[in-house]
This record gives sequence, C-alpha cells and structure tokens, in this order.
Amino acid sequence: MSDLREDIINEIKKVYDPEIPVNIWDLGLIYDIAINDDSVVIEMTFTSPTCPMMEDILSQVKSNVESVVNGKTVDVKLVWDPAWDLSRMSDAARLELDLTEQGW
Repeated sequence: MSDLREDIINEIKKVYDPEIPVNIWDLGLIYDIAINDDSVVIEMTFTSPTCPMMEDILSQVKSNVESVVNGKTVDVKLVWDPAWDLSRMSDAARLELDLTEQGW
C-alpha cells in the first residue's frame, strides 16, 4: 500500500506553471501538506502575486490531489508569508532553469 503523502506529492508534481518548465513541487511553491482524518490542507504560494495562471494552477492542484485522497476534502490555501525565493527550489529545478549556484 502506498503512502498517501507520497501520492499527493506525485499528483502535485504533475502541475506546471506554463511559463516555467518545472513542476510546482520542485519550484518550492508547496509550503505544507496537512493530512487529517477527513481533509487535506495544502498551503502554497507563487513566485509572483501577479501570476496570470494562479487560479488555473490552484484548481489543478485541488483536482489532482482529490483524485488520490479517497473522498477527503481538499483545501488549497494561498499564502504569501514567507515570500517565495530561489532558495526554495530543488536542485533539479535549479539545473533545469540553469540557476546553479554560480548563476544565482
């Protein structure tokens, strides 16, 4: 039996900002995943509060996660504190975007 948290993360990794060729998990946009008896609460942010795809991405996260949580309620909360910065990105994301330590 697979771990629900891993299943949720795998679904989040399927979500991309169309302007950036890296999934939102590796970009470091997910701040927290809380799994409760009857719900899953995801706290996430964006690289910019003016992201034109914000609503679509939030909706896609909710929909993808709902597909693996066996009827639990999924609440995706948008947070701006702490502010996102490049340090939140995974090493793979930095490589993909050519933002290795020399470049940022």
